[in-house]
Amino acid sequence: MELNNKTILVTGSTDGVGRVVAERLGAGGARVLVHGRDESRGKTIVAAIEAKGGKAEFLAADLASLAEVRRLAEAVRARTDRLEVLINNAGVGTGGQAASRQVSADGYELRFAVNYLAGFLLTSELLPLIKASAPARIVNVASAGQQAIDFDDIMLTQGYSGVRAYCQSKLAQILFTIDLAEQLDGTGITVNALHPASYMDTTMVRQAGVTPWSSVETGADAILNLATSPALESRSGRYFDGQRESRADAQAYDEKARRRLRALSLELIGQSSATSREKHS
Repeated sequence: MELNNKTILVTGSTDGVGRVVAERLGAGGARVLVHGRDESRGKTIVAAIEAKGGKAEFLAADLASLAEVRRLAEAVRARTDRLEVLINNAGVGTGGQAASRQVSADGYELRFAVNYLAGFLLTSELLPLIKASAPARIVNVASAGQQAIDFDDIMLTQGYSGVRAYCQSKLAQILFTIDLAEQLDGTGITVNALHPASYMDTTMVRQAGVTPWSSVETGADAILNLATSPALESRSGRYFDGQRESRADAQAYDEKARRRLRALSLELIGQSSATSREKHS
């Protein structure tokens, strides 16, 4: 993809692999919408991109709040009438307070809320803008760490573990990827998910007590491949391990499970299925 004059939103781009992706996109000529929670770090990234001749703006939002996700979408729409690429990269790992169950501002299990539901809502809110910019791409940064969703206890009120919560939320991203790709078939919008690299040298990995053994540059290469490679301009609904197409957990290919997750997600964000169909049509 030619990056000049393309507008790209990268969530979670004030640190880690998201920061590297944002900086490379800016260096390539794209207008980058940098997202994070910390304004000072966001301004630092914007300044770094601009110092190298790139264009960037910072948008603050805490994705643990659906209201803030909606405000982020409003801020994007206020700043641009085009969005060629959306990279849903922001996430919460298994370190820090993950040993105990946490909830979002809306009362949902935190990792499900941030890693999956926020991206689901943000994508839904920005879909009309993305469709107006076709050909366009949506990239969901998931993980090779996946666990089948327990629809009887999706908020993990029983038998909670941070690893289980993380792996379930990442598989939910992949189910969403395949489901949305089917809905957007023929629109010129591709939707793909990936595991960028294993145990990258990021704050998330270090907080989990794991010694990093992959670089953020390797992960950024994989994300940028899905976001910009001409070879992927017509491939959609795929899951990649790095830059290689791979297979996700079997539940990702269960149409009934995908429909069930979609219906539940719409309910959780307070949106009707009819409204969803209107955005996708």
